[in-house]
Amino acid sequence: MASKALIPFLVGMMLLTGVCNTLLSKYQDNQCVRNCDDPDPKNRKTFEQPVLQTAQMFVGEVGCWLVMGLMTAYQRFANRKRPSADGYQAVDTNADEDGDAASVTSEHPLTRAAPATRTGGPDGLLRGFGILLLALPAICDILGTTLVNAGLFMVAASIYQMTRGALVLFVGIFSVVFLRRHLYLFHWVSLFGVVAGVALVGLAGVIWPDAKAAATDALSQAAEDAATAEALRAALGVVLIAGAQIFTATQFVLEEFLLERSSIEPIEVVGWEGLFGLAVTLIGMLVLHFAVGRTDAGRYGMFDMVEGFRQMTEYRTIGITSIFIMISIGGFNFFGLSVTRSVSSTARSTIDSCRTLFIWIVSLGLGWESFKWLQVVGFGLLVYFTFLFNGIVQPPFKFLQPDEEVEELLPEEPIEHS
Repeated sequence: MASKALIPFLVGMMLLTGVCNTLLSKYQDNQCVRNCDDPDPKNRKTFEQPVLQTAQMFVGEVGCWLVMGLMTAYQRFANRKRPSADGYQAVDTNADEDGDAASVTSEHPLTRAAPATRTGGPDGLLRGFGILLLALPAICDILGTTLVNAGLFMVAASIYQMTRGALVLFVGIFSVVFLRRHLYLFHWVSLFGVVAGVALVGLAGVIWPDAKAAATDALSQAAEDAATAEALRAALGVVLIAGAQIFTATQFVLEEFLLERSSIEPIEVVGWEGLFGLAVTLIGMLVLHFAVGRTDAGRYGMFDMVEGFRQMTEYRTIGITSIFIMISIGGFNFFGLSVTRSVSSTARSTIDSCRTLFIWIVSLGLGWESFKWLQVVGFGLLVYFTFLFNGIVQPPFKFLQPDEEVEELLPEEPIEHS
């Protein structure tokens, strides 16, 4: 656990890396890659590679192994400077005579052995080849991240971040169904309030769509002939982002199930999921490239892997932002896990709400979106009912207050990835 003096730094870095991750992804989506000199803006094509962006997220997670290696090296270096590292321990010189006499005939060593390090949970579920089970939440991460990256093309960064608040709804439901957790009445009221907040945020995006947000070629074909194409694309983006939270909630519940049955470090979980996720994503990219990307309809689209790598290497801005996105994801994982171990999960919920607020303020300042009062109301509902769900604020009415201590839905703490 970090010292109290270090916690503000960890919180600040978690906020900075989390905000940078979303804003850099949106900035990357806005970069023109084809027909950039065309006088008609509608003919210009922006960077639309959600699968490739998912791969770069996993590269950032794989970077956790570097952090773990540095931490292990530091611990070994620090242990060499300690006398106890050579097997010596101080002997109590004030022991009584009876204790001395007993030690003469004792068959046990004078010094107490260090407690054995716990290497697994009740059944060591992740021992040996069991570590491959972490591929399951990694696959959920692939599906969820790819969908939210596709949705980010179509909506403003703040609407994207607020819509992700629907996660608490699916985490609550899945915790009851699969983990046998108990939800109280104020929990259910909170979930309905979150749904109302997400609906208002999505409605704000549909009524006042972001003029600079453009859908991908494949996903916008159904909306091209409609008179309200921008509104339909914004609605589709909100649906994709909200639907992606089903996979993210499944990922959280799977991680909770596995962490309860092992003693693996959370940062090591991120590293393993990064390896499995990167491997599966690269295989999927190859299959989709040969099946779809090489066809006439799929050329230059999101499944054209060669075109995606060409855009990333040929356009310097995209390549540089990809590097910074990888660094921000790795930093967000590290600082997020450090904050989770140092403060409560309710405090982390407050921090994540501040992250959404900062993204909104920066987006407004950069002119990426316009101010919408309906979005303010939706965000207010999201924050209040999320706080109510996590116990930060008390239920407003007596009949909503439980008579017993409330059990945490995910005691092992969800591992944030992006």
